Amino acid sequence: MSIYKYNLSPQALRLTHFTDFLVVTPSAFEIHGKTYITDSWTNVPSSILPLLSRRLHLQPSHPVSLTRELIERRFPLPTYIHHNDLSPVVSVAQNFDSLGFPADHPGRNRSDTYYVNRDTVLRTHTSAHEADIFRQNASEGYTISADVYRRDAVDRSHYPVFHQMEGARMWDRRKVPGGDIAKAVWADLTKMPKYELEVEDPNPTFHSERNPLQAEHHSMDEVEAVAAHLKRSLENVVVELFSKARAAAALANGPNALHQEDTLKVRWVEAYFPFTSPSWELEVLWQGDWLEILGCGVTKQDLYINAGIPNHIGWAFGLGLERVAMLLFSIPDIRLFWSRDERFLSQFTSTKNINRYKSFSRHPACYKDVAFWLRSSCSSAGGGLRSNAQDFHENDVMEIVREIGGDLVEDVRLVDQFQHPGSGRKSLCYRINYRSLERTLRNEETNEMHEHVRGQLVKKLGVELR
Repeated sequence: MSIYKYNLSPQALRLTHFTDFLVVTPSAFEIHGKTYITDSWTNVPSSILPLLSRRLHLQPSHPVSLTRELIERRFPLPTYIHHNDLSPVVSVAQNFDSLGFPADHPGRNRSDTYYVNRDTVLRTHTSAHEADIFRQNASEGYTISADVYRRDAVDRSHYPVFHQMEGARMWDRRKVPGGDIAKAVWADLTKMPKYELEVEDPNPTFHSERNPLQAEHHSMDEVEAVAAHLKRSLENVVVELFSKARAAAALANGPNALHQEDTLKVRWVEAYFPFTSPSWELEVLWQGDWLEILGCGVTKQDLYINAGIPNHIGWAFGLGLERVAMLLFSIPDIRLFWSRDERFLSQFTSTKNINRYKSFSRHPACYKDVAFWLRSSCSSAGGGLRSNAQDFHENDVMEIVREIGGDLVEDVRLVDQFQHPGSGRKSLCYRINYRSLERTLRNEETNEMHEHVRGQLVKKLGVELR
């Protein structure tokens, strides 16, 4: 029986309290000291397992961790408890069922999610822990920061492991004076700081069709109050983050770098999310463009009811830490976050000042194409690489390339597709950009990787190379 050991650095061990290695056998995974039996649903590749110990959001002076710390400042103890050390292995019930995902939701597919086995996954979002935290009911608010895992595209802004942060604030009807939620929320709002900020918020707090309130659970006055508290809280997060980023940009590019924008500008945009209503996205005007920062809204009451706290009402938000960190620190490629190169890591020190990333190398790209015919019996179910190898999903291509090339692949793009008019067979052509962040790749090694990719496409997906 083959056994693969993934050695972790002493620093990683101190940060995560993981065991000194992860053991993988054909029949079981041992992760964080616990053994998981594999089955026909298992699709976690060997390249993902060593990343379970990295947890960038807890590494001192790492830009992902610094971003987390900046945001947490706006959600102080004891009102908010910060959960940063939750296991990445969760049950299907936690990840999907507790949040009301329909049985046929595409997020459940093995093409999108890493299954440890039929009943267990690597969490795809921090909300996998939401019901448990609601059920504990240990505080009026909380944040969760964690590594999450998804099978996804290969490019400069996507990675199979990234970090999310979510937060929530709740009020209990039984505990507020006179049961008056609206009055209690407005009273809490008056205690919050208000900064100079230009805010565009042209729409009503709720709209019966576009952005409805939960009329069977919440009054209009309650929603107005909760929404105001939510928006003030998150506007203050923007001030915390982007005032420092603006100072860093001015230092790097001179006082005219931000086009003489003296005041930070944000705008609220109506949105839809399955776990909140009404819902919004918060955008910030940054270097001439409106950029989405986060999504949020009034928490769906069903989540509270299912967690056993039906008397609560509140709000929630969620964001991607890498996305925000890339903006704050001007980091152009998501792979850099995973670099152990001191030329990268030494550029970031503390939350007192935001240091913009300075490129320490730029190596040439090496483009190689791979074209193939799909099998005539292919479907788009995908996600297999084992029991469903006859099916095709683009994420299966991405996973094969990522497993072989790792961080030596910058992006993979579909550049051509063709359907034969006679046979109806479909042909696809993908262009792979091999480029290291740290060194120039040799032709011999890129050719070897590419031939391995071609071979694995045939072996695992049953395609016919062109």
